[in-house]
Amino acid sequence: QGKFTLLRDSRTDGSFLVHHFLSFYLRAGCKVCFVALLQSFSHYSIVAQKLGVSLAAAKERGQLVFLEGLKSCLDLLFGEEEQPGQPSPLQFLSGSSCDLRALFDFVRVSLSAPAGDSWKGPVLLVDDLSVLLSLGAAPVAVLDFIHYCRVCVCCQLKGNVVVLVHSNEDSEDEENELLVNSLCHHSDLILWAEGLATGFCKDVHGQIKIIKRLSLRQAEQDLVQIYQYKIQDRNVTFFARGLSAAVL
Repeated sequence: QGKFTLLRDSRTDGSFLVHHFLSFYLRAGCKVCFVALLQSFSHYSIVAQKLGVSLAAAKERGQLVFLEGLKSCLDLLFGEEEQPGQPSPLQFLSGSSCDLRALFDFVRVSLSAPAGDSWKGPVLLVDDLSVLLSLGAAPVAVLDFIHYCRVCVCCQLKGNVVVLVHSNEDSEDEENELLVNSLCHHSDLILWAEGLATGFCKDVHGQIKIIKRLSLRQAEQDLVQIYQYKIQDRNVTFFARGLSAAVL
C-alpha cells in the first residue's frame, strides 16, 4: 500500500503490464480508477476476458471507474453537450484552463470511498501518461497532476498508483524525456520493458528491468533485476537472459 509504480517502455509495447495490473487489482478486490487515454473500453475488455476478468461486471458493481479518454476528447473537440455540473475530466483541451485539476478531481471523487464501501484499497491506473503531452498539456502540469494523485491516493487513502509512460532515449522529444526522468526519481518501483537490441526474435519479445528504489527511503543502492520475456495469448513467460528456447 502507498506505492507508486512506474511502467516504462522503450522500443517495444509495454501495455501487457497495464493489462496485468488491471486484472490483478480487480481480482484482489480493490477499487480501481482507470484513466485510459490510449485505447477504447472494448479493447481493454477483450484482453481482460482472456485474463479471466470482466470489466463490464466490475463497472456495474462499482469496483471499476473507467475514463475513456478517446471518447472524452471527441466529445470536447466536436462540441458534444456535457451533463450539467459534470465538466469533462479533460477540460484543459477546451482551452478554459491549462492545468489538470478537473482530471485530478475525477480521480479523487472516484476513489474516495463512500460509507459502507467494502473494497480493499484504492488504485489509480493510467495508460498512458505521454498522451497528455500529445494533447497539449505542459510537462509541469502533468507532474503536478501525478504529485497530487500520489498525495491523495498513496498517502491519504493508502492506495497505489500505477502509471505507464513511453520513452525513447534517442528521441528529440525533450518534454517527454523530462517527464519520464522526473517520474523515475519519484517511483517506488520501476518496471522497464525494452525491445531487444538485436532486433526481432520469435522466442524472445523483449527484456524487462525491475528496479526496486531502495534509495528512496534508505541509504542503499537500488536493486535491479533483468529478465527476458515472451508474450503468449493468455500470459507472459519470463526467464533469465540467455535461457530462452531460441538459445537452449
